[in-house]
Amino acid sequence: MYQLQSVTQTYKRRHNVATALDNCNLEVSDNDYIAIVGPSGSGKTTLLSILGGLLAPSSGIVLFGDRSLYGMSIDERTKLRSDKIGFVFQSVNLVTWLSACENVQIPLMLSGKPEEEQRERGLQLLERVGLSDRADHLPSELSPGQQQRVALARTLANDPQVILADEPTRNLDSGTGQQVMSYLSDFHRNGQTIIIATQDAGTAAFAKQRIQLVEGVTYELDRLSAA
Repeated sequence: MYQLQSVTQTYKRRHNVATALDNCNLEVSDNDYIAIVGPSGSGKTTLLSILGGLLAPSSGIVLFGDRSLYGMSIDERTKLRSDKIGFVFQSVNLVTWLSACENVQIPLMLSGKPEEEQRERGLQLLERVGLSDRADHLPSELSPGQQQRVALARTLANDPQVILADEPTRNLDSGTGQQVMSYLSDFHRNGQTIIIATQDAGTAAFAKQRIQLVEGVTYELDRLSAA
């Protein structure tokens, strides 16, 4: 699904150059489940942003399938993100004045789906994450774990091939975090490719493979059994 070849990302800070990724090489197979682990500042979010088509690297090649991700036009990358890539962030980014179902419907609305189809799909996905009884609740009426589950349902709205999750359990208690990771494992068993960035060993243990980032350099660690 992905190939990264000698990918480097640098940032200029005043008169200094900071290196977030340093000559990274990575292959991700279809329906893989990978945890990118490392401390804060190691380059995890930068790597996910590059994989998501959000940040062009300073140098190197990023292939999605057999196409250069950053050889695409901006419009082509936007459509690719809409159709094939789902994002889960630390902050759930729910629209506060929309109900849970309406939040899930947002990607479908942006894709131009009929309103009735949006609602039906939204309800199906909320049922999938155990929130069918919260469909008409506002985010403020939901717990942090429930909000993250709404965000997971929204991620699945357009049935993406790959889900990129940046510290999906960081703001959750351990029990709720385990529940969110169980849902991601379910999505993987149903065919999605999952790539998570995390500092937490328990979260990383759900993945089949771990890639460690140390000062912007990738190191492949042991393969694990998915939970």
